[in-house]
Amino acid sequence: MRLITAALMAASVFGATAAHAEMKLTSKDLAAGKAMADAQVFNGFGCSGRNISPELAWSGAPEGTKSFAVMAYDPDAPTGSGWWHWSVFNIPAKTSEIAAGASGDKKLPAGAVEGHTDFGTSGYGGACPPAGDKPHRYQFTVYALKVDKLPLPETAPGAMVGFYVRANTLDKASIEVTYGR
Repeated sequence: MRLITAALMAASVFGATAAHAEMKLTSKDLAAGKAMADAQVFNGFGCSGRNISPELAWSGAPEGTKSFAVMAYDPDAPTGSGWWHWSVFNIPAKTSEIAAGASGDKKLPAGAVEGHTDFGTSGYGGACPPAGDKPHRYQFTVYALKVDKLPLPETAPGAMVGFYVRANTLDKASIEVTYGR
């Protein structure tokens, strides 16, 4: 009984809220720890993939979630700051998945905005590490946000989107895949 009381007191002191299911991210197109399929690989810069944005589905968002954001990032890119492959924000809170190819087919949920990638355009830009590099890691993350909308245009670069997303995150879930050539 004392342990339960102490835990409840600690939760109230440190601002913890009622427990919620752990947020999870799944994908029919991405298998955690495995190599990315050619469908999600960039078509350009020496790569010849199909550049199709992956299907993503999530569950377990915390109470108070007002919108979602999805970001794809390569921390191994030889830039000194990684490489942003995709950012989608202002995804309505009622949404729990994005279909495969939604970026290219413009089938994202109503109101969702795609920021600029490090390829210099909005929309999904698949994996394309330099030839000969060890396989890079690609982190796909969905963020549950405490705001309805981020005050950003579709020209916002990944780092700026990341700043606003992290400042408003309630919870997140990720899948990490690899790709090398």
